Amino acid sequence: MPPEIRIKQDPLSRPIRALFIPPPSDLLQEAGQIILKDGTVAELRVAHPSDADTLRLFVDRLSPESKRHRFFSATRPPAEVLQSLCASSDPHDQMTLIALRASEGRSMIVAAGTYTARDAETAEVSLAVDDALHGRGLGTILLEHLALLAVRQGLTKFWAVTHADNLAMREVFRESGFPWHEYLEGGDIEVELSLMPTERTVRQSEWRERVGTVASLRPFFYPRGVAVIGASRNPASIGYRVLDALVDNHFHGPIYPVNPYAIELAGLRVYPTINTVPGPVDLAVIVVPRHAVLTVIEQCAGKGVRAIVVLTAGFAEVGEEGRDLQQLLLEKVRLHGMRMVGPNCFGLLNTDPAVRLNATFAPVFPPSGHVAMSSQSGALGLAVLSAARRLHLGISTFVSVGNKADISVNDLLQYWESDTETGVIVLYVESFGNPRRFARIARRVSHSKPVVAMKAGRSTAGRRAAGSHTAALAASNVGVDALFSQTGLLRADTLEEMLALAIGLSLQPLPQGRRVGVITNAGGPAILCTDACEAGGLIVPELSAETIAALADFLPSTAALKNPVDLIASATPDHYAKTISALLRTDEIDALIVLFISLTPGDTDRIAEGIRVGIASSRGVGAMNKPVYINWMAEGDRERVFSINGETIPSYALPEIPARVLSKAAAYHSWRNQPTGVILDFDDMDLSQARAICNEAGEKRGSGWLTTEKTRALLSAMHLPVPVGGVATTVDTAVSLARGIGFPVAAKLASHQIVHKTEIGGVRLNLTNEQAVREAFEAIRAPLERDHSLDAMEGVLIQPMLSGGVELMVGVTHDPLFGPLIAFGLGGIHVEILGDVRFRITPLTDRDATDMVREIKGYRLLEGYRGHPPADIEAIEEVLLRVSRLVEEIPEITELDLNPIFALSPGQGCWIVDARIRVSANTSPAAV
Repeated sequence: MPPEIRIKQDPLSRPIRALFIPPPSDLLQEAGQIILKDGTVAELRVAHPSDADTLRLFVDRLSPESKRHRFFSATRPPAEVLQSLCASSDPHDQMTLIALRASEGRSMIVAAGTYTARDAETAEVSLAVDDALHGRGLGTILLEHLALLAVRQGLTKFWAVTHADNLAMREVFRESGFPWHEYLEGGDIEVELSLMPTERTVRQSEWRERVGTVASLRPFFYPRGVAVIGASRNPASIGYRVLDALVDNHFHGPIYPVNPYAIELAGLRVYPTINTVPGPVDLAVIVVPRHAVLTVIEQCAGKGVRAIVVLTAGFAEVGEEGRDLQQLLLEKVRLHGMRMVGPNCFGLLNTDPAVRLNATFAPVFPPSGHVAMSSQSGALGLAVLSAARRLHLGISTFVSVGNKADISVNDLLQYWESDTETGVIVLYVESFGNPRRFARIARRVSHSKPVVAMKAGRSTAGRRAAGSHTAALAASNVGVDALFSQTGLLRADTLEEMLALAIGLSLQPLPQGRRVGVITNAGGPAILCTDACEAGGLIVPELSAETIAALADFLPSTAALKNPVDLIASATPDHYAKTISALLRTDEIDALIVLFISLTPGDTDRIAEGIRVGIASSRGVGAMNKPVYINWMAEGDRERVFSINGETIPSYALPEIPARVLSKAAAYHSWRNQPTGVILDFDDMDLSQARAICNEAGEKRGSGWLTTEKTRALLSAMHLPVPVGGVATTVDTAVSLARGIGFPVAAKLASHQIVHKTEIGGVRLNLTNEQAVREAFEAIRAPLERDHSLDAMEGVLIQPMLSGGVELMVGVTHDPLFGPLIAFGLGGIHVEILGDVRFRITPLTDRDATDMVREIKGYRLLEGYRGHPPADIEAIEEVLLRVSRLVEEIPEITELDLNPIFALSPGQGCWIVDARIRVSANTSPAAV
């Protein structure tokens, strides 16, 4: 879902605006994949000098008309011009991107785009696309990626000149979403484009990516024909089982077994190679030995296959040699414009009755439904499919992604977002390839469809020892929790919970609130269910006197009527029916859980009928939007299905399970109905100054902590609230600073090497006169001199004596997978003792900052607790947003600790009392 334009009121009257960030791409400066409108793909990379000959061949293939539009001449430009286009040694001065496809056994350029700087902020841009690929969005994609690269070099505008009749190029500019203006000059059209991201450019970019991705995946799920390459007559082989699954489950399309040593398999004619298959083949399932896979890919390309599923193992999962082979496989697939699931996967299926595609080696075909699932584990996926019919879990489509060399969860999310047959998405993931791209897509998809995710690996083992509080607190699972929280994903802690959520969310509406009614025939299960409800943030409210009176009219006097409603062991079908009807019709609850434990042999059929009658009668009078869940504890009758007028009511074996499902469904409903967050920008931040400070420190000292003076300068450049003061290297300077600030003051050891200053007497407070300052300076210096560690002392920081407010902390640590993780919690010594800290992945939206502040247990202190004045929460949120912008813009910052921060009363702001910032001298190029 695109970000909503919503400018937040700034209590400090500082200029802020919504900031739009382009969707992250897999394209690095070297290479990446792009997906065209028709779903085919191409390789996109920066041109090298060695590409000059290939570029010449590309230009030669252009039609005279295309040459005229690109070079203002129908003839090929001189060789030195083409050679110069391939020189991108200075990316600010010039950059050429080329798109490649395989043709006639070699890699060929099919599009090229260049920008050349005209001045410090403007570059001329020009594009050319192979005539055979016009109309597929390639030019627009090329322009978008050139713009992203240009912005990274400080360029803000593109300028172009084109013929008035070059309607295709003008359409590229229009479709890009960039603000543009064109005007006639000497018979040609001159165009100016602003490259700064706007709401429209972001929307257009996301739309292009989604359209291309959906088109590229459709042949996997709706193929005109399927070939099994490596089909076998051996019943124990994967090739046999895949072919058998396709045939036995009645795929509605032609199936082509491919095997050079067979004539007939499963009643079907066998073909020696894919090229000999007579009809069109969209999907090829490859089950050949590893050494033969690359050859088969070439044959599939010759046949025009668009979708490849490689079940064969022995690639990246087995070591360096396998990784190299997998990279060759991926390059070959991309250059031929195809897409691939796998390798080392379990296959995929589509239960649509019009398709019935089972391209897996699963022994069963799941019932058709509205749950789409992706699994990184083939074994777990097989287990889910095998249990689906028993659990009444209806599947729309299923994909085992295997090694995720090409198609990943990010692609599947975008396909399922647009799939009308999918209502709930379930993910089992063991690793994230591009978590930032995942976060952006998942956040959008979650606003329309619930996404249930189970992430394996919660252990904190292996987390490196870190030099800051923030890094020490950021266990390995923290990034995953933050990611899921920010994107609205429902995290399942166990496989049982993942399946329970999938069943419940696919069969019942979301609860519109957190109030739950509980009906039972036994006290124990009701207590367990109620405890689980309250632990999950649900409310089990006491019923009104009017509702209790209505229940008393037909229930025995020994029944408990307040909620949970205990019908007692002698409950009859009529008791269940009337109680269910009464509670569903009242506006006192938002959801209902019905518990039943069988106490009398033979009573299950009658009670089940009573439950059905109660639900049916309520649905008939308008209680359609209230979810109902059943806990059915009847030995020998555990798999009972409650179907009522086409509706299936989820039934669970334990009383806690429906409570957990409802609690997560209610939290998701609440998340989905909150306003969309906005990434805010502050016009008073001096990012160039902040960047210069970090670059200078990295060049002079390499990786390490900034000095106290540089830290204060960096924070000041970001307009973060740093108290007045300075670092004194002599006693007289310290006294002069104190005199200028005004007494009382605080004196602190300034050191980028010593973390815990109080432990060595490095902090002196409430210094009320000059003599006290002199004594404090010497007292701080003395132990370092005694220990021969004066080199660790930069000087003494003199600050005004600050008091009052709540001590907080804001920190950043760099996670190798998720990038910057930002932390917020109670500060001072509390951060180590209580660990009351919440994490988020940057960039933060205003909603993220609001949630972080309110999620800590100490939030009551910020609201004002037992006479303690409330804190300036708006100012705290602003600090979080400014720090987020800082670390996003300057990736050299690897750790940051602002601790403590004194949060003052509302309207009074806050002060950063102590700060440490670590920078790295070596950072890899950021993704475009």
